[in-house]
Amino acid sequence: MTDYSTIDFSPLVALSADEVVTHSFVQDVTLPGGKVIALITLDNGRDHTRPNTLGPITLMELGRVLDEQKERAGRGEIHGVAITGKPFILAAGADLSKVSEVDSRESALLLGQLGHFTFGKLDALGVPSFVFINGLALGGGLEIGLNANYRTVDASAPAIALPEVFLGLIPGWGGAYLLPNLIGIENALKVVVENPLKTNRMLKAQDAFELGIADAIFPAATFLEDSLRWAGGVLDGTVKVTRKNQPGKVERLVKWDAAVGIARKMLESKIGTVAQSPYVALDLLKAAKSGTRAEGFAREDEALADLATGDQFQASNYAFNLVQKRAKRPAGAPDKALAQKVTKVGVIGAGLMASQFALLFVRRLQVPVVITDLDQGRVDKGLDYIRGEIASLLAKGRISPDEANRLNALVSGTTNKSDFADCDWVIEAVFEELGVKQDVFADVEQYISETAILATNTSSLSVEQIGAKLAHPERLVGFHFFNPVAVMPLIEVVKTPKTTDETLATAMATAKALRKNAVITRDTPGFVVNRVLAKVLGEAMYAVDSGTSFATVDEALAPLGLPMPPSQLLDLVGLKVGAHVLDTHHEAFPDRFYRSENLHKLAEYGTLLEKDSKGKVKGFDKGALKIVSGGKQPLQADEILRRLEDGLADEIHRMLEDHVVEGPEDIDLCMILGAGWPFQMGGITPYLDRTGASQRVFGGTFHDPEIRGIR
Repeated sequence: MTDYSTIDFSPLVALSADEVVTHSFVQDVTLPGGKVIALITLDNGRDHTRPNTLGPITLMELGRVLDEQKERAGRGEIHGVAITGKPFILAAGADLSKVSEVDSRESALLLGQLGHFTFGKLDALGVPSFVFINGLALGGGLEIGLNANYRTVDASAPAIALPEVFLGLIPGWGGAYLLPNLIGIENALKVVVENPLKTNRMLKAQDAFELGIADAIFPAATFLEDSLRWAGGVLDGTVKVTRKNQPGKVERLVKWDAAVGIARKMLESKIGTVAQSPYVALDLLKAAKSGTRAEGFAREDEALADLATGDQFQASNYAFNLVQKRAKRPAGAPDKALAQKVTKVGVIGAGLMASQFALLFVRRLQVPVVITDLDQGRVDKGLDYIRGEIASLLAKGRISPDEANRLNALVSGTTNKSDFADCDWVIEAVFEELGVKQDVFADVEQYISETAILATNTSSLSVEQIGAKLAHPERLVGFHFFNPVAVMPLIEVVKTPKTTDETLATAMATAKALRKNAVITRDTPGFVVNRVLAKVLGEAMYAVDSGTSFATVDEALAPLGLPMPPSQLLDLVGLKVGAHVLDTHHEAFPDRFYRSENLHKLAEYGTLLEKDSKGKVKGFDKGALKIVSGGKQPLQADEILRRLEDGLADEIHRMLEDHVVEGPEDIDLCMILGAGWPFQMGGITPYLDRTGASQRVFGGTFHDPEIRGIR
């Protein structure tokens, strides 16, 4: 096995000259019984907005400090060692900027080995080691604790996780080996694989305690004192630590491989097989059931080196930075100071989408929301839905009784448009037909104030044309949500040639208040997400109409790594909606977007996929396959994929030349947040660069340098 003590880590340190170092400060604490604990506090000297991170210089310093404590323990000066963090934060894990800058596989291997070398010292101090998880503990931050002998957690800690799989990596500093051997394979699968793939779900402190990640949990107000007192009890034998979830022989012999096998099948059905890191993590977790700690760490070193230098991590890191940085500073946004305050919201329509809007606005903005429709019956139905959802939130404990009462009091319905007179923001959610939307806005404009903003949720119609009958079209903006409204994080904010900066600023501020990410787009068919998806669905239907089976098309496009194949995407959006989207884009760009008569026939038939009673897809409906069976020139899988890649590269290049958005990053941000385009692809434009489609189509690339690994 690797002898980490013989490895020269200086090349890593040389790459880290600009690292924000998290220092290790030592303080001796004498416990009530007279024993002494060396308490190491991790602190980078910044406030809570810049969490502790663990770069090479940080790790080397922590390693030296731990060596010093081992020497002191040998001399009998201390009886235990504990690590905690600065207020609210233990550590946010490895410094991802440093991971992404590794210049070779050798450097990436060194990074994994340095983490193991440093954290491994916690199990070889000659005295018990403790980690007091006093707040945020992600990735390597949590792995510090896993390498120690004992752990406590602050009951207020908001986020504890191993998110590496979400970023195209694996827990590489002990997590993949130590965690399943601490809390059992099923629990470890949840933390290492399942949670990261659920949009990077985190554990709360109580979750971590119940899983067995922490041995004790204490309230925030007295956390450090309680943890030290508890550690003293462990040292003097008055506290006995039992771990109910630690796996035994039966779990290792019977459940372990079966649980991993079930998880693998679940992954294949949900995300396909393109993403590498989840499956590498599964292999590591499976191997962790036997063998030594050193063997487990060596496997992690090799896996981390492979992934950290591959395309998928670089793409994931790019996507992560888009979501964390660019989404919070939207390109092309006007001065925030121009935004108007929204004190009351009007929603035109009382159907499902309109009711979802009303619920979101009242929950996030906490202002009066009034809905309207053609008759009182529809209004009452919408109100019943909203109040039913509020009751459901209350029953689940997500809101308090007081908040439920307040939300119910803020929502009202009317058929009298004069009730919209004091609304600052009015949004429509009526039938997707130009004339209907024009008339609705022209009607409501008579009743609202001169400063009120009008927003349309259209997904494909021209926002400028929707405002054609308005006396003041400059106050109209597109505000395109994605379904389900409460879950999907993207809003496409559509600016027409007449939209004022004040209107646009108000839309951006409102999106932020709704806790959504907004991307500004030009008023053009399909905006961003639907235009790209129309290309995907159009090419899929072209292949099907030519005689290619749906199954072949789905398989051909699997390398894109999309969350679902084209057939399931059509089923999700609805066959009629899919046909309408293709028609709209074909009408706008007849030479570039395909219109499928067969898709209209499928829409009339009403079914594409055969499902069981629980909604699980069993296969394709036989009647649907008969409808599309007339093609005589089927395409090969590689031909289908190449046609789509080149078509997407062409269309996105045109979108950028036409200034639909500010840059390719905004295309990627829209596809990641609005269509679930996978992180490991980095969105769509890095993928098109890597496959050569960009060069084939327009003789360049969307990114320079390209976003790819070094292997």
